[in-house]
Amino acid sequence: MKARADNLPTNVMVIGLLSLLPACAQSTSGPPASGGAQGGGGEGDMTGGSALSSGARATGGLGSSLGGGLGLGGSAAASGGAAGAGGAAGSGATTKSAGGSPESGGSAQLTGAGGGSPSGGYPGGASAAGSAGGGGHGLGGTIGGSAGSGVSPSGGASSTTSSGGTTGSPGGAGAGGTSGAGGTMAASACPTTALSSGNSTRKLTVGALSREYILHVPSAYKSGTPVPLLVDFHPIGGSDTEWSTASPYPAVVDAEGAISAYPNGEPSPNLGNAWDVEGCCTSPINGAAVDDVAFAKAVVADVEAVACIDVKRVYAVGFSMGGGMSNYLACHAADTFAAVGPASFDLTEQNEGDCKPTRPLTVIEWRGKQDSVVPYAGGYSDLVTGMAITFLGAVGTFQKWASLDGCTGNPGTADANNCQTYSQCSAAVQVTLCTDNNGGHEAANANIVWPMLKTYTMP
Repeated sequence: MKARADNLPTNVMVIGLLSLLPACAQSTSGPPASGGAQGGGGEGDMTGGSALSSGARATGGLGSSLGGGLGLGGSAAASGGAAGAGGAAGSGATTKSAGGSPESGGSAQLTGAGGGSPSGGYPGGASAAGSAGGGGHGLGGTIGGSAGSGVSPSGGASSTTSSGGTTGSPGGAGAGGTSGAGGTMAASACPTTALSSGNSTRKLTVGALSREYILHVPSAYKSGTPVPLLVDFHPIGGSDTEWSTASPYPAVVDAEGAISAYPNGEPSPNLGNAWDVEGCCTSPINGAAVDDVAFAKAVVADVEAVACIDVKRVYAVGFSMGGGMSNYLACHAADTFAAVGPASFDLTEQNEGDCKPTRPLTVIEWRGKQDSVVPYAGGYSDLVTGMAITFLGAVGTFQKWASLDGCTGNPGTADANNCQTYSQCSAAVQVTLCTDNNGGHEAANANIVWPMLKTYTMP
């Protein structure tokens, strides 16, 4: 089960650490007439045809039509006596009356071309300004001119035919909406330049510092097919070159065509190249702390520029101090990394308070129960000169990530690999602790961690 780092160079193992059209309003144009029971009004067109009154009252209101469709017309039906004069009907769109009292002409909406909304209009009424919206429907211009006012019929004893209302003067057609710019969909095209398999050193400038990393392209990589990217951080005292050959991950991920990147750390006070995880462990350069989060993001961007990377499947792993860096990236770069797999390093009392990931993300922690460098139970460490830190411990870090990821309940029973998992977490992420009961300060078993890690993608 173990994946020890026994094959690491001596200086690496010194500590090995750390996302509608508006409804038209209706109104009633007059009070109800007195008389008998309401009957169905005659159907008239908008040019003022007569309507037989038979109902108790005429219901008026502002008719509506969609794109010149059916709306309430100008003819009216009155009941129980002489009907009142129908109101002037608006013209401009073909509409039919639905009986009822005279009314102001029906409203209409037209679809403008393209995106931004022009002035909207109503047949027989004043135009209304439509609001602009990218990619939305524009409202048509004024169509019907001004509408005649509806007059309520008076009640009476007899039933007669009311005269239709006069046709309202047509208004001039309003200008259609101008085309708005549609939304664009971000699509990341893969670089066309072919990559040779093997290792190459790439240089970057991050802030004022010149940085480097090893880009590893496996022979199974196929240009044009997006693949995962694994950013793998060396332990304290190590280097990109050494770790590119000592890491347990290439033997597992290379066969899948995944690209790997091995960043190189900056010097610590006394134990060689390290990573800055707040409170430890790199020396300030020109009076400023080393920004390894910015460096890690720059590495990802640089690899994406030259290789066909699935940007939703970028992962951070590392051993010891490199594990500490992958933990720190989960806290501060959840917008870049889909999931992380730290080995033999915990969150610390110095950085846990500032650990505020922008989203829940999966963390798969690997720890040796017999670790004497970064004790499984946690505790104080002053191995890096002038940069004492206190580890939360394997279980403490496991529980902290469960809290940060909104996990509920208890972790499940350990599986065959002695991995326990909080599975009821926000956004369907998981928090896992794999413990090698007989293991010391060791790198992760990539055959166990990678199959779990690679199933998680950025939302």
